[in-house]
Amino acid sequence: MSQAAVNSPGTVLSVEAATRFRPFERLAELGLLSAAVFSVFITAGIVYVLFSEAIPFFAHKEVSFWKFLTDSQWTPLFADKHFGILPLVSGTLVTTFIALCVAIPVGTTIAIWLSEFARPTLRESIKPVLEVLSAVPTVVYGYFAISVVAPTLQKLYPSLPLFNMLSAGLVMGIMIIPYVSSLSEDAMRSVPMLLREGSYGMGANRLTTAFRVVFPAALSGIAASYILAVSRAVGETMIVAIAAGNQPRLTMNPAEGAQTITAYIVQVSMGDLPHGSIEYQTIFAAGITLFFMTLGFNLLGAWLRRRYRQVY
Repeated sequence: MSQAAVNSPGTVLSVEAATRFRPFERLAELGLLSAAVFSVFITAGIVYVLFSEAIPFFAHKEVSFWKFLTDSQWTPLFADKHFGILPLVSGTLVTTFIALCVAIPVGTTIAIWLSEFARPTLRESIKPVLEVLSAVPTVVYGYFAISVVAPTLQKLYPSLPLFNMLSAGLVMGIMIIPYVSSLSEDAMRSVPMLLREGSYGMGANRLTTAFRVVFPAALSGIAASYILAVSRAVGETMIVAIAAGNQPRLTMNPAEGAQTITAYIVQVSMGDLPHGSIEYQTIFAAGITLFFMTLGFNLLGAWLRRRYRQVY
């Protein structure tokens, strides 16, 4: 730095200001680091509790790890005890699949319309209203499923029972639409305008540009929104606990009732079983299964983000 620059009042003021605010920068860095370390410790603590409670369950003489993965019956609260997790996994996957069949096409369509076709004033008005869906308590969705959706479906299919996976999955799909639409719209809005203008310059219309240019360019963020929706649906509790039937049954028929992993955990966590019993420890075995399912989906989402990430 030249002598004139050093002696200039503006330069001296900027150096003094930087020196004065340096302790605050250090304090902010320390706070951010503490928050990151705290979140890591919380995650490690959750994993530790899950495994520390589940290991005695699998060490019990009545439990076989192979049967836990392959047995088609889950009756740990009955006299004839079976510890096959497949009925809970099937109920979780069926309701999640139904929810995604609703949320992904509807949410993606809404995102494309908001990003490429809606006027700015209309978009700024509709998007917050749409996101209100994610703020509604899930217990409200559960009673909506059993009091409105299920009776409506029974009018179309009279043999449909009141408690079924179809109504629960449909309402779950409505609930997670904001996750798909909001994140997908943000991803598509981040696509540079130069790509759109280049498409228009080649003679493409807005619809072709949206599906052939913008959507592929934003695929990384859109895939992340899909994975988040999957994880949200897999971990949903109250809707399936109220509307799906709470009967552990190995079936892929959405017209039947079933029980999901989260619904079973809620059922057993009511406090009726003594701590340390094998029946109580089943919730941690189910929790580990749910943990690995969501972990797999999150790893898949991370791979998709790396695979389709666009650098502009």
